[in-house]
This record gives sequence, C-alpha cells and structure tokens, in this order.
Amino acid sequence: MVLRALVRFLKFLGALVLAALLAGVGVAATYGTQWARDLPDFRELDTLNLGATTRVYARDNSPLGTLVPKVGDQSVSRTLVKLDEISPYMTAAIITNEDRRFFEHYGLDPYGIARQFRRLSQKEDVQGGSTLTNQLVRNTLLYDEYRLARTPDRKIKEWMLSVQVERAFTKEEILQDYLNAIYWGDGGPVELYGIYAASQAYFGTTPRDLDLAQSVYLTTLVPSPRGRYTNYADQRGYMKSLLGRMVQDGWITQAQADAAWKEDLHPRGWQVAYDQSGKLTSAKLTDPTAIYQKAVTTVRAPYFVQQVEQELVRRLGHEKVYSSGGLRVYTTLDPKLQTAAEQASLRARIPYNTTLAAVISDPYTGEVLGMVGQKLRSGVKAPEWNNAAQGQRQIGSTIKPLLYTTALSTGKFTQLSMRDDKPISFPCPTCKEGVYAPKDFEGEMTYRSMTLREALDRSLNLPTVRIADEVGLPTFFGKLNELGLPPNDGTGLAAALGAVETTPVKMAAAYAPFANGGIYHTPRYITRVTTARGEVLYDSANDVERPHRVWSPQVAYLGLDMIQGVVNDLGTRQGGFSEPARIEGWPVGGKTGTSNGPKDLWFVGVNPYYVGAVWIGIQQGGDMATNIYSGVWAPPIWHDMMVSALSGKTPRTFGPPPPGVITAPLPPVGPLQNIQVALLDPTYQNAADTAIERLPERPQYQEVGLGGSDPETTVIYVDKNTGRMATEFTSPDDIAPRRVYRSQLEDYAPSDNLTPLPDETADPDAVKAFNQPGGSLPDTTPPTAPASPTKTGGSGQ
Repeated sequence: MVLRALVRFLKFLGALVLAALLAGVGVAATYGTQWARDLPDFRELDTLNLGATTRVYARDNSPLGTLVPKVGDQSVSRTLVKLDEISPYMTAAIITNEDRRFFEHYGLDPYGIARQFRRLSQKEDVQGGSTLTNQLVRNTLLYDEYRLARTPDRKIKEWMLSVQVERAFTKEEILQDYLNAIYWGDGGPVELYGIYAASQAYFGTTPRDLDLAQSVYLTTLVPSPRGRYTNYADQRGYMKSLLGRMVQDGWITQAQADAAWKEDLHPRGWQVAYDQSGKLTSAKLTDPTAIYQKAVTTVRAPYFVQQVEQELVRRLGHEKVYSSGGLRVYTTLDPKLQTAAEQASLRARIPYNTTLAAVISDPYTGEVLGMVGQKLRSGVKAPEWNNAAQGQRQIGSTIKPLLYTTALSTGKFTQLSMRDDKPISFPCPTCKEGVYAPKDFEGEMTYRSMTLREALDRSLNLPTVRIADEVGLPTFFGKLNELGLPPNDGTGLAAALGAVETTPVKMAAAYAPFANGGIYHTPRYITRVTTARGEVLYDSANDVERPHRVWSPQVAYLGLDMIQGVVNDLGTRQGGFSEPARIEGWPVGGKTGTSNGPKDLWFVGVNPYYVGAVWIGIQQGGDMATNIYSGVWAPPIWHDMMVSALSGKTPRTFGPPPPGVITAPLPPVGPLQNIQVALLDPTYQNAADTAIERLPERPQYQEVGLGGSDPETTVIYVDKNTGRMATEFTSPDDIAPRRVYRSQLEDYAPSDNLTPLPDETADPDAVKAFNQPGGSLPDTTPPTAPASPTKTGGSGQ
C-alpha cells in the first residue's frame, strides 16, 4: 500500500513538473515571440556609423574642425577607424580582458552566463559574463533601452540579438564595431566613445600607434573609466593582472609583458614616477581636465563653424547631422580673411564692459568669408554667444542709406533735392503725449534746408524723417523686406532712424547691392556637403535660393555714390563720422550707426572686393557710458580688418557708372564744397519713372528680320556670351534675339535655371515672360510672415 501510494505520488509529481515545464515553455514562447517582434533590425550594424565625426573645411580645403555628434542628448567625441588601423596590442588586450572565448562562442558565453547565475544564487553582485558581442549590441542597437532601464526582458533581447549578429557578421567586423562603440570616459564637454577618441584623449596618439603598455592601460579603463582614471595606483594593479593573462593566452611573451610593465607610462593629467622594476613610486593627478583638451578636434573660426552647424541642420535635418554624422562639409570661409577679422578683434579698442562682432562677405555671391562673434583677448576664452549672427541689435543710422536710396528709386528725389533740418512732429497714438517729435543727434539742428547728400553725410534725423514720410512707410518697409531686414511691428517712422533690429551678417548682406549693381544675395556659409563616401547631399550650385534684384544698376550706383560721400565728403572736424574708415588707395563707402542710449555702435561698409560690418555693444544689452559715438570706435576696427583683407590685392575701383547716370555739382551751400554727385539722366529711357528699379528695357526687335513667322518656331533672347537664354544678370549689350525651333527650347535654357520650360500653347504670356531677360514663371509661394519683435526707439549717428 505504501509503495503503491508512493508510485502514485511520484507520477503526480512528474506530471506536475511536466505541466510546469510545458507552461514555462509556452510562456517563454509567448514572450519570445513578443520580444522578437520588438527587436531592432540587427542588419543596421551594416550601415551603423555610430555618430561618426562630421568634418568641416574652409574654401581652400584646409580643415576648420569637426561637428561633435550626439548619443541621446549627450555630445560625443568619436571618429571611426578600421580594424587594420588599430594596434594589435589593443585588440589582444580587449579580447583577453573582456571576452577570452570571443573566437569560440556564438554571441553567448555559457561559462559567463553560468557564472552570473552562480553569483545570483549566492546573493552576490552580478559581474562580467557579457561577451564583446553582447556589449556591442548593448551600446548600439539597444542603447536607448539600456539608457532608460535594465530589465530581464532587455537582457533576453540582448542575447537574441547577439546570436543574430554572430550568425550574420564575421568576428573581425564585430571586433571593429566594438572598438568604435565602447565608452571610454568623460572628455569634459563631450563623452569619449571609441578607440580613436580614447587614444587622443589619454595619450595624444592614434590607435595604430598605441604600444602594449598604453593598450593595457586603456583596456583596464573600460569597466569603469571615470573612476579608474582618477586612481592610478589601483589602475597599475589591473594592468599587472591583464599583462599576466595576455601571456597565459599566448598573445604576448613574458619579456614583452615585463618591458611594458617597466615602461615610463604617463597618461595625460598624471605626474608619475617608477623605479627600475616598474614599481610606482609616486602618482599625482595634476590636471583632472587634461584629457578634455584633446577630446575634440580644435575648431578654427568657432563662430563661423557654429553657423555652419545651424545651416546644416536647416538644410539636412537634425538626424542627418547629429545622429548619422560622417559628413564632409565644404564652406565659404577664407582663412586669410578670417585671420583679418580675428586680428582686428584682438587689436580693437572698445568702450569698457563692451564686446564686438565683425563679419566680411563677398558682395557678389553672398558668401560669408570671415566672422568673429566676440571681442577676442589673447589667452582668454571668449564667450560662445555669436553676436555676428545671433545678436539682434538696433542698427541706428546704418539704415539711412537704404531709405535714401529707396527715395531716389521713386524718381521723386535726387541727391540735389532739398529738405528742411527744422523741428517737425507727427501724430502718434502710442507715443508720449500722442506726438512723435524726433531730434537730431544730441539735439543739434542747422535750422535750414539742405540737399539729401549733405543730410546723409551729416546723418541728420529731421530731414530723414521728412523723406521717410514722403516715400511712405509701405514702400520703405517693402524694400527692407527685400533686403532681409523686416521692420519691427509698430515701429512707424522711428524705423527710418534705425529702430530696426538685425545682425551684422544681415547688415553686410543689405549693403552688398550697393557694390554689385543692385543684386541681393542671402548670406551663405556652405558650398558643398558630401557623405564620407562622396555622395553629394547639397551643392550650392543647385540651390533653389536664387539672388534677386532690389535696385536697378542705376539706382544702386546712386546709393553707392552717396555712401562713398559719407566716408569722403566730410572729415571728423567738419562734422563727418566715417573718416577713420578711409583706406589709402581704395574707394570706400559706408555708414556709422548709433542707437539710443547709446546701446549699439555700428559701421557697415563696402570696397570693390568685400562688404563688412562691425558692431560694438554690451553683451546683455543696456546703455553704454554717455558721450560715446560710433564714429570714434567702429570705423577704425572696420578699417583695420579691411586693410588686412585687401593686402596683396590689386587696387581697383567700383567701375564706371552704368548708362543712364550723369554727374552734377552740388550747390556751394554749407560745408560741402566742389563735390560732384551722381544723378539719373532724365533723358535715359524715362529714368524719372518709378519703373527704373527694373532692368533697362532691352531694344525692341522686329520679327521680320528673323525669318518671318513659323508656327514651329519662336523668338527668344539669348546671352551672346553663353548662347543660352539671357537672364537678369546679362548685360543689355549682350542680348540678341534668335528664332529657334520650339523643340530646341530645352537646349537654350540657362545652365543654372531649374524652372521647367512652359508650354507656350498653354500660356503664351508665361512663355513671353520666361523669354524676357531674367524672366521666370510666376512665383506662387505664399510670402512668409515677418517676425514680430517689440517696438524699439530711434537712432543717433
């Protein structure tokens, strides 16, 4: 009876265990299926570049530095290297220390797993057991999951992915990816990932040149880089143990291990000493930040590279720049001109407690050639804030040439037009006492009428607001929008005196049309972007952002003539502000600006090669000391910068005036004597008409001289220099009519014209517009609403 009961009990127990096992298998299968569905695609390792470094180059292909990629929200320093670019000592040390059976297992090490379960059963901390493959999966495919939580199902996913990776990749590929992915410590502003960053940070060398002692040191950092770096005495113990195990595994000989132990090893930041046997006799961490200094490639022109980074994100997206990385970025920066801007900043004298910004651009392309975002001081790290491109500042009287040129473009004004320099007021519901009553700088008035030329030369406010009122704010604000300077909401007539905020980069772009014949170019930093393999992601030659005409060549020349007068007509003792900007042997035009307070000091100017802007002010905003004038501070810095930029250049002029411009003497009234000014020729193609802002109309041709009408053909106007359709940049003298077969129209399209050719039969007017010089199909893109900054005050000089 007892035996029979025991048998029944054993059968019941067996059935219960079997049922439990089956249930366990079912649960495991259920969860396994769920985990498998949630697994990342292991094939991503084929294209994984681990946030490879993006390299930035100047226009002469010299390196400017790197853009640091990110892992999660943390910036990382990582440059990918191939396995044959890594010291064999390094690979041997890693395998011995992290995964001695790496070449024997298939992603999971049963010995390591058993050791973990044994330690768990003994209520000890789990240590080790992870293979190199496990660690690679953890640091790449499962990085986000590990960052958020460490859970049992995450470990199962890691094992499943490891098996898949081992089945699909060679051991060499896994080892290479591991060495590029592993974390090697805190490099200060960035985290150090990969053997290249570690080699540079700790020893200032490349992975290929690591010797045995250096390789062992870096390897023993891996389990806890932050803690072990700061305790070199303990680190020596780990190194001794690893050298012994490498001898056991046959990677090195005992003689090599002894030599490595006795090596005079000096990790960055440590002052150490050894005896003849290799025993550490002293160790002092003299500079805990030493590894920071080489963690990231030094960036030349950091303020410029900062803007390159922002433009890259705008064009290619955050993911492509920060997560993918590995790009090659070719920029507009000219190293010589960058040096000119930096040296001018270093030498600049500026008021107490202020900083500055300076920029040099090419007026004919919009390319930014040099940029400084702060006042530089030798041996002092400048703030990262970039005043040249980030700081929105009131532009003061630098806006006046834009207003005066707008006035000339209407045909209702000339430089000889007279306006009063006398008190005036305007109704203003939002102003104090309901009246806007501007004053001249420091309240000085001449109480007489004067020419526009003199009013601009002396930067007088009262004639200026009269001109703005006559031109009309809608006309003036429309022109400011075309020039990339949208006025602040609610500014009113104060905008004419500089109550508009923008950056030095944009001010330089707004002055460029004076030098280039009336064309506005959007500021540009990048010419080309490729992947590491050479795939072109962006080429400025194919950019859809095209320059546009803001002044006719005639009006642009009138504006240029006026700003040259600002610099040259009056010296400082005669009441001028821009004399310090003059450059011997070179024509120069420009204008100072001082905002109320004063808060901002400006000079923006052009010469036949470059356009540039200088701003001076307090970083956080606020008033400077009284009795500070723009003309004393900003023009000398601009002059210093441009003299260096023009060094070695052949002097040249801005060129002769275009057809339709004549000269006439100013009336001999006031301080301006014996001065010739540019005027529109009233007999030249209705120059007094408001249409002068457009290109001069090309000559009218009769089709009878072109072979007569033929439905299979049409007449187009070509640029005789290129043989293709003329554009707005074609000189009128080079335009010629040609009758061509409609089937050939594609062959005559401008090489850089991305607009598809229209079907003439569908819209004859569209084709006619397209065939005009500079013509294009109607733009149906809705206008972008301007930003709405708060209302600000007027300006001074």
